[in-house]
Amino acid sequence: MTSKRQIHVNLNLLNAGVYGGAWRSPETDPRASFDFGHYVALAKLAERYKLDAVFLADSLIIADDARFRPFQSLEPTVLLAVIGAATKHIGLIGTASTTYSDPFNLARRLATLDHVSGGRAGWNVVTTVGDRAAQNFGLEGAPSHHDRYVRAAEFIELSLKLWGSFPQGAVTADKGTGEFLDLAQVAPVDHVGEYYQVRGPLNVPQSPQGRPVLVQAGSSTDGKELAARFAEVVFTVQKTIQESVSFSDDIRRQAQDWGRDPAHVKILPGLSTVIGSTESEALTRQRELEDLVHPDYARARLAEVLGVDARELVADQYLPAHLVANEDPVVQASQGFRTSVINYARRESLTVGQLLRSLGGGAGHRIVAGTPEQIADDMEEWFTAGAADGFNIMADVLPTGAVTFLEQVIPELQRRGLFRREYSGHTLREHYGLPHLGPDDVAHLGGHATFSNAH
Repeated sequence: MTSKRQIHVNLNLLNAGVYGGAWRSPETDPRASFDFGHYVALAKLAERYKLDAVFLADSLIIADDARFRPFQSLEPTVLLAVIGAATKHIGLIGTASTTYSDPFNLARRLATLDHVSGGRAGWNVVTTVGDRAAQNFGLEGAPSHHDRYVRAAEFIELSLKLWGSFPQGAVTADKGTGEFLDLAQVAPVDHVGEYYQVRGPLNVPQSPQGRPVLVQAGSSTDGKELAARFAEVVFTVQKTIQESVSFSDDIRRQAQDWGRDPAHVKILPGLSTVIGSTESEALTRQRELEDLVHPDYARARLAEVLGVDARELVADQYLPAHLVANEDPVVQASQGFRTSVINYARRESLTVGQLLRSLGGGAGHRIVAGTPEQIADDMEEWFTAGAADGFNIMADVLPTGAVTFLEQVIPELQRRGLFRREYSGHTLREHYGLPHLGPDDVAHLGGHATFSNAH
């Protein structure tokens, strides 16, 4: 029997793999992250196994820790256009910052990507932390956490207005009368807000799926409010079923408060996988990958996630007491990752050294090591418990870890009736079971209320 409700699966094209030392593995080309062919090949393979989408993170700087590992470098929408030309069905989700982008230009670029891909585009909305990125855009420092989210809410609302300003039906192309465009259907948005003033309309007609799918990853109070108001897919960092169920229930409750259908919000936790033919083989592989992570990188990355000086992190000691007590919840770094890592270290009673190894130089996503059947068991458990609608898969090493996942885990999920064997539609909305949006629907998601200033 095939389950009516099935798991959604994205593949995160995270340069050489989720482990900080993955590029040092004999399985990889250490320079592949700068080669578009690396991403195209992975996307084509993911499409062969009927995944919902590929996902591209982004960075606006060369960080200090780039000394020790590859980083996201190629601009996502350009790279996804190349991937879209080489594929036919798989969704194309790219990251773009609301803090350092222009709404009209980004809305136009994403609408174009949706057109050229036949309705497969998704926008992963981020607000971008850190002063280094700000300094690349003429600013001395980044806006505060809350200010970034207030700006993001207005940015998204404006983008929705722009995407709804030029309906497809406005292009009459009547050769008999000589009228190409019915200007009465194309109206300025005349947006005047706290951060942006844009007349509009957009000069790109409404795209095949109505507009790009909105994706967001944030677990702070502000992040959850933004997700509940706008996101159709939410990437999360929760490490336990209970945490993820609670998070999912909260997001859906808030979404309903915004007048949205909670069923149209898909929760996809990040899942890092280390796969072996036996559990012992998988655990050995995991230890080998942990050994490849440069210790200076791992400590610097953890310090960044926690928002502390790296000198506070002593290998044979536990996390500083003020972190474990979570007494400093307002930081400018990702609050979701910070909370997840602190809770994990406290729950497992890990020293800093043990924590550094178990994270693999990552930011704190859950890592599961085991056989393909054990990975499928884990995914099924989270799915049936209501902790996840699917997963954003981050393979240990690329491309080999992704190949193993696709060739061995996906068929196991298919045998259980938990994953599609063929695409039933062509757009990313259809893959996720989201409704197609007509001209009147595009501009109204999330309403027009003011983003909360209560915190």
